[in-house]
Amino acid sequence: PDVDQIYMDAVQAMGIQGGWPLNVMLTPEAKPFYGGTYFPPGNWVKLLENIAQAYAGEHRAELDGSAERFAQVLQASELQKYGALASATKARVNDEEFKLLAYNLGMRYDRERGGTNRAPKFPMPSIWRFLLRAHRISGSQQLLTQLNLTLREMAWGGIYDQVGGGWARYSVDAEWLVPHFEKMLYDNGQLLSLYSEAFQVTQDPLYREVVFQTVNWVRRELTNPEGGFYSSLDADSEGVEGKFYVWTREELRAVLGEEEPLAAAYYSCTGVGNWEHGNNILHRRQTDDEFAQTHNLEPHVLAKLIHGWQKTLLAARAQRVRPGLDDKVLTGWNALMLSGLAAAYRAFGEAEFLELALRNAEFLQQNLRNGPRLYRTWKNGRATINGFLEDYALVIEAYLSLYEATFAESWLREAEELTAYVLANFFDPAEQQFFYTDASAEPLIARKKELFDNVIPSSNSVMANNLLRLGRHLERADYQALATAMLGQVQALAAKEPQHLTNWASLYVALLRPGAEVAITGPQAEEFRRELSRHFLPNDILAGTLTNSNLPLLQGRSATDKTTVYVCRNQACQLPVHSVVEALAQLALAEQ
Repeated sequence: PDVDQIYMDAVQAMGIQGGWPLNVMLTPEAKPFYGGTYFPPGNWVKLLENIAQAYAGEHRAELDGSAERFAQVLQASELQKYGALASATKARVNDEEFKLLAYNLGMRYDRERGGTNRAPKFPMPSIWRFLLRAHRISGSQQLLTQLNLTLREMAWGGIYDQVGGGWARYSVDAEWLVPHFEKMLYDNGQLLSLYSEAFQVTQDPLYREVVFQTVNWVRRELTNPEGGFYSSLDADSEGVEGKFYVWTREELRAVLGEEEPLAAAYYSCTGVGNWEHGNNILHRRQTDDEFAQTHNLEPHVLAKLIHGWQKTLLAARAQRVRPGLDDKVLTGWNALMLSGLAAAYRAFGEAEFLELALRNAEFLQQNLRNGPRLYRTWKNGRATINGFLEDYALVIEAYLSLYEATFAESWLREAEELTAYVLANFFDPAEQQFFYTDASAEPLIARKKELFDNVIPSSNSVMANNLLRLGRHLERADYQALATAMLGQVQALAAKEPQHLTNWASLYVALLRPGAEVAITGPQAEEFRRELSRHFLPNDILAGTLTNSNLPLLQGRSATDKTTVYVCRNQACQLPVHSVVEALAQLALAEQ
């Protein structure tokens, strides 16, 4: 990914649309002078011949000069390149700028079908997770309406697998109907987090359905026997994109029999098909209650029918040739799924979610740790490639989530150890950001920093959020100060172009409305944690113990026979209470 990152930037600097496959021509010093994406075979051969002749002949100096100029562009600081304020030392958050940020992001919403006003449409979970946090501190019904519109339209659309669960990479249209059928681990992990948090806020049964189905899909199709998660499923089978997932009406009739007309109506299928060659992409256009009312069905009867259709179609689909599986295990992508499972466990309390998460965390520890370091990838029993900042940041984030979901201190200590390694080996004190590559990594023509949130949040934005959260757990003022300094570097840019910096925007919210520190001690600490975790408390941190602990938030708060909750803010605590109801009341009072 470090090589890809550099030379993708090079191609874009040449004024060429980025994408894959990526082809770049380099000098012997690895400096780029020409590139592109896909070239037809005939054009490719001719291009190589022409470039070879030019480089061997009189144009060598011209090409070397061009390569030198592109190398200088690549070596420029990202903060300077994008006009960010590199001299900032601390974020100065305020309500007016937050409103501007939210307004500028709102200019890009699709108010009819959700998402942003563009096609193709990507889920972009970090945008909608920011909206949840913005709604939390503002109470804006408009934000919640846009969020619910987006999450409903995505869950109803063809981008979501209505039969087997799980998400495709993106929709090629603006209606979420026609997906690029490839299913990626990183999307599904983030969407688990998003829909779990959205359920905490809304209690919408659709969101619960999506979470449970997606976890079942991950367990069924992307989990290896040791507990790691595979990377992706291909879009095509038998050389045809989507063939595994789509249905003609004849195929539906053969499988569903007399129930087919009702199922076809539910999944918006037509005789001529809603896609290519008479095929239908299953999708929905009504709530279950609306559909039941339209077709004179009791809701419980419809629910039973839907369950039967999904089970029957899944069994029939299993007889088809399956899409190819990318069976490598990537550390950062696994961490995104681990975070998603931890979020799902917190929202729903389902023991199976926690079991899957813990197996994965142990897999990472046993197979992708090398002392204080991480490997990037694992396959066939062998870990290779040293980890990048993305891997460290996402694993730290996942371990923090796992600690708050279990109160097992070992995960907090693992996050602390990895953070110390990142600070020692990735940090650039001059710009108060982290390089993407380890200091000991193979030197390339540029050492880049990842600032912008994309389909995966930028590694620096994740690391900044980690530093704030870990700093609060460990009472490390230096970690918290660094988090605010990192935001300060991109703060003005985030307010102006928030669609590219929404995970940074979530950090903005956390600093604008700092949450509480909640410490739970006593024999029912786990039960209290489970009950508190069902609520959406994104800026609060939870710590707890059944007995005693040396963690800063728990020191001096020895457990007694009566479970006790301490709600604190900036190390100033309210009176201890002995029920979740009282603790929630104190949290609500603290937010006013």
